[in-house]
Amino acid sequence: MIRKISAASIILILFSVCIFSFKEKSINYQQQPNQKQKLKKIVIDAGHGGKDFGAGGKFSHEKNVSLAVALKLQEVLEKEIPDVEIYMTRTTDVYESVTTKAEKANAAKGDLFISIHCNSADPYRHRELVGYKTVTHKNKKTKKTTTKKVPQYRYYSSPNPAKGTETYIWAIKKTSQKTGALKNNEDLYIDSTTSKELKDFNPDDPEMEIILNLKTKQYFDRSARLALTIEEEFVKTGRPSRQAQQRRGKGIWVLQAVAMPAVLVEIGFISNPDEEEYINSQSGQEEITRALVNAIKRYKNTLETTGIKPGSTPTQK
Repeated sequence: MIRKISAASIILILFSVCIFSFKEKSINYQQQPNQKQKLKKIVIDAGHGGKDFGAGGKFSHEKNVSLAVALKLQEVLEKEIPDVEIYMTRTTDVYESVTTKAEKANAAKGDLFISIHCNSADPYRHRELVGYKTVTHKNKKTKKTTTKKVPQYRYYSSPNPAKGTETYIWAIKKTSQKTGALKNNEDLYIDSTTSKELKDFNPDDPEMEIILNLKTKQYFDRSARLALTIEEEFVKTGRPSRQAQQRRGKGIWVLQAVAMPAVLVEIGFISNPDEEEYINSQSGQEEITRALVNAIKRYKNTLETTGIKPGSTPTQK
């Protein structure tokens, strides 16, 4: 499936290539965006919680569905890839702001952030003509009486049939905020290949800005690749895919606030009765979890064997 790359994406890629060709001897920074790296810790975030119910359906709320899937994902990942540590932003029905969740993820020093959510679409509004009502009006000045038929309508709504999965990465226009997250969590972007050169650097030094921009680009590529892989795995299960995307406008704050590759997965439309049944069912949640686990395994294998090279960029929405 061909995905369009926005002009902004092209500009960022070209900008990164230009930076990458710059040889700064004092930095001695040799890491490439597709360098192999170990996946050591995954942060799983169950969206919403507590007083924040999230989207609602006929019989369920997003906060409960996202937590159920997140816990299943934790269980399967711990069993099938035990060399990776799993950190949960919540394991119970508790409310925490997105700021707190981002702070917890950064403090945990994760290598990957996955947030689980449910989608929702506004219901369709309908108007149906049910008859006419005769209305009499008397003119106070002329004393004449007139009558007219006024149409009467019945108003009702029906569920929006929107369905399928979406996986988001941070919007490219929010790249500066992502760079800021890296800057404010310095130890997270110093890895074994660069710690010797970077440990004494001042984050405000212009030379550090070059490294931060490179690392931000690297995380964008990794996030995009995982988002595309997740949607590919959903398609394999027969689920409709609404593709990997960037969110226009205000973006998705938590994705650019965590200092690591990050995706937000919309596992289905809770506003669609059929989808609500599916994402609440044991079989549905197991299928969703399996698709996510398969995608993470593919991501991990690529990251640790060949490195993730710059690839297709999710479309903006």
